[in-house]
Amino acid sequence: MGSPIQDKNMQVSFLKQRLNMFMDVLDAIDPEDTDLEDIDRLIAMIDDLESKCREFKNREL
Repeated sequence: MGSPIQDKNMQVSFLKQRLNMFMDVLDAIDPEDTDLEDIDRLIAMIDDLESKCREFKNREL
């Protein structure tokens, strides 16, 4: 793993990039062919984003 991101602008940039990746995956999913594993992966991506947001917030303290 890399070193922790301390700069607020870099944290926001990181989160935007991750959110864009999530949106790309979401756009690529065909609703007719989506199965439970696909949904689980999407939920895991959201959980990871939420975790990273909490991590960044706690670094500010």
